[in-house]
Amino acid sequence: MVILCVTMLPFSISAAQADGVTPDGIKWPKNQALPTFNQPKHLDVVNVSNAPGDVKLLMTTLQGIVNRERPRIYLIQNKVDPWYNEMTIPYKLHDNSMDVFDLYKNEVKGIIIYDPKTPDSINVATTLAGLKNAVVVSPELAGKLTAAPYKLKVIEDFRGKFKNKIDAYTWQYEHLWNQTTHRMLIGLSPDTSISLPPGLPESFMTIAEEKRQIRDASNRGTYEYDLSSYLGNEAIYVRFDDSFTQDGWGPAVHAITVKADGKVIAQFDAGTPEEELYLYDRQNSKYLPGADHRFADNGSYFMYEFKPSAGTKLLTISVEMWNQYKVSVGNIRPLSSEQKEPYGYLRDYAVANKAMVFWLSTDVPDQRALLEKILSDLEPGTPYLGWFSNDFEGEAASVDLLSRHSVFVLAADWFHNMTVFSGTKVEAAPKIKPNPLKLENKIYVTFTFGEGDNLQYDLNHMREILWEDPARGKVPINWTSSPLLYDAAPMVLNYYRKTATENDLLIAGPSGAGYFNPHPWPEETLPDFLRDNYRYLKQTGMTIPMVINRDITKDIPISSSEAAAYEHNYKVPGILLVGDQFGIEIMNGTLPVSMMPGIGTAQDGINILAEAKKGWDGNSPLFLSVGVNAWGMRPHDIQAIAESLGDQYKIVNADQYFTLIREAYGLSKKE
Repeated sequence: MVILCVTMLPFSISAAQADGVTPDGIKWPKNQALPTFNQPKHLDVVNVSNAPGDVKLLMTTLQGIVNRERPRIYLIQNKVDPWYNEMTIPYKLHDNSMDVFDLYKNEVKGIIIYDPKTPDSINVATTLAGLKNAVVVSPELAGKLTAAPYKLKVIEDFRGKFKNKIDAYTWQYEHLWNQTTHRMLIGLSPDTSISLPPGLPESFMTIAEEKRQIRDASNRGTYEYDLSSYLGNEAIYVRFDDSFTQDGWGPAVHAITVKADGKVIAQFDAGTPEEELYLYDRQNSKYLPGADHRFADNGSYFMYEFKPSAGTKLLTISVEMWNQYKVSVGNIRPLSSEQKEPYGYLRDYAVANKAMVFWLSTDVPDQRALLEKILSDLEPGTPYLGWFSNDFEGEAASVDLLSRHSVFVLAADWFHNMTVFSGTKVEAAPKIKPNPLKLENKIYVTFTFGEGDNLQYDLNHMREILWEDPARGKVPINWTSSPLLYDAAPMVLNYYRKTATENDLLIAGPSGAGYFNPHPWPEETLPDFLRDNYRYLKQTGMTIPMVINRDITKDIPISSSEAAAYEHNYKVPGILLVGDQFGIEIMNGTLPVSMMPGIGTAQDGINILAEAKKGWDGNSPLFLSVGVNAWGMRPHDIQAIAESLGDQYKIVNADQYFTLIREAYGLSKKE
């Protein structure tokens, strides 16, 4: 079945420019952070959200080749895609991905076969695909595509070529790096976990759950449970989840002992080789170097597998753990997130732009050394799109390293169809200017949802979960977003600007036009980088930045020179600086910096504001900026906090907040 539709999508109709226009038609002037694609006139659309990973890989690499000249393929990759539902240009909706492949097979020069035994060969193959106008395929798909009716040429077969990860990326650096663009880098995991059903697996029952929001390990103890009722199958599975998924203080497990009829059959501490024998699914749990426990926060979990001998009558488990745990047990083998498959998403953008794709860790010496080689070849202000291995700890170390090389980050590894969104046009934003406020002796509070530097957050979670909350617009809220949506996805930027209420203010996510740390960024390149990208803040209206300034993982104050760089080159009225306590500092006598501690629940917000009020004498205004956990909280949580406050409090947006601060401290007005 083919569905024909005709509607309207905002298009980019910029004139061809002599500077920065590739032979394929992509426009990328020197002063532009990201490229602009040609306007889409017609799209072939297919839903691949439930397709096998190798099909997603095939189709996104095809999409990159085809959309380089003009966006013509749109792939539905998420279960929910509100952007597709609103797309109103001529398109055909196809039932089968191979129908779309058939339409464009003549634009494909051949195939590149990845090695399933070396997953990182997927990334090397993606890089080569961009250079050779080829698609990346599994060995199984290779058999189909080299036979009739396709008879595609094998350009490269990576099976058996690389010994390991570093061998693959070293070969790529030595043979492909000089052919790829040096104006962007792409960091993607070569594979991802297979899709798992939501909730607990079949046969699992929760046997213990901490009902209190404990964050200080005050409930640390050894807990014993009888698992005998789950005997009868080959194995028993014990899973640990976060009982309060919104605040990030999930289960911490130090040691486990399992006994069958009184005999120890498993005994280990977290993070040891002995634990690995029983760790069936680590999912997104963490064991940090130097720690004594494994933990899983928010929606993460971890699961162990134990196999008592047949005929066991009594099975018990002893667990030393603390914080917000939920323990569940089952006896039917569940799917595991450790089963991996390739995935698509940002690969279309990498292929179209002929960018190099890799997944190197700052924690592994030979990988870090190779990454530093790559970074040393770049001009200051180069974007790194994608993400990092090891999640949070990888994030902190990697952002620090990239910042030291004057490279900024755009989290985008789960951003889909960027080759299509980059061809849309920025539309004029409605002008919303709240009435000016009279300065009073009140407690002024401004709330800021973080994560907006994350392009895929802007595309997905912010739109689907937060923006759709009925409480949005009831209370002033600052929404961090990325000023670089101006290049990457004008249609997304348009949506937020058109649907914002007078209580919604878009501000720049950390730490401006891109995610970076000012502290490690070289002092000699920071002013020029900010000056070059100021236009993105001005053109998007995101003139106030939320800033993360870290020494690796430790939040630190902003320096005088860093503050001056922001004030003179970004022309900011003030800075919201992530920290662990409230406070206003006037940097260099002219720039207000508001320290912004974070909250994970509405009760956290109520508590932190009540505590701040205790030190207020009521004789002058008090200014408090609060960071909001965007993954666990919603606008209705901010509304609940607001409704709990007395008349002494006034909630304002960041524009109003810094206008009032500047008046209170006798600083000049900023337009």
